[in-house]
Amino acid sequence: MTRVLRATVFDLDDTLIDTGDAWARVCADFVACHGHHWRAEDTAALHGNGGWASYVAGLCGGAASPAEVVEACGAAMAAACAAGRVRALPGALDLVREAGRHGPVGVATASPRRFVLAALEGLGLSTVLRTVVCGEDVVRVKPAPEPYLRAAAGIGVPPSGCLAVEDSANGIRSAAGAGMSVLAVLRAGTTLPPEVGLLPVARTHGAAEALPVLTRLLAPQPELVAGRGS
Repeated sequence: MTRVLRATVFDLDDTLIDTGDAWARVCADFVACHGHHWRAEDTAALHGNGGWASYVAGLCGGAASPAEVVEACGAAMAAACAAGRVRALPGALDLVREAGRHGPVGVATASPRRFVLAALEGLGLSTVLRTVVCGEDVVRVKPAPEPYLRAAAGIGVPPSGCLAVEDSANGIRSAAGAGMSVLAVLRAGTTLPPEVGLLPVARTHGAAEALPVLTRLLAPQPELVAGRGS
């Protein structure tokens, strides 16, 4: 049976905005104050990690709590937004606008609310989104399905009627576990783990490639349209 998709939920970091390096710099500065030298593997560990604050706190040897990490790093990233250093990925806003033509749009992210609201304001999306789910809003972060389940509830559309747009394996796991269809907009060089690769996910590389795929997934199916008029 063909699904009818009536809403779209976007991940934020590295799906709509280019923040991978910025988060790494902010977190590196934080842990440096507690004697840890940031490594390349620490940067890799942040990608798609819903438990990023616990990971960063763990690098501090007990000298900082996850809540302190969220507060300090969220404030630093909000300041980066205010300074214009956080920008949309090429073509990402076109994806949001196109999704909005087909139904309500939301965001589900593990990032802290202070930063998220600053980023969305800077992108001009604050009034466009029906719901915004941040890291503080859930008990179980991605890859658990809770963020996407909350987003679907906020939009008012069952998960089976939602398309999730993601860039990470954990995000894909979260959305698929919630029962959503998934469009993966993968970064260059990204390889999905084998079990994630087996999920029914539409894969693209970059927003320009993703745009016609998103349109196709959200467009009413001709046979369904015909059936409504019969």
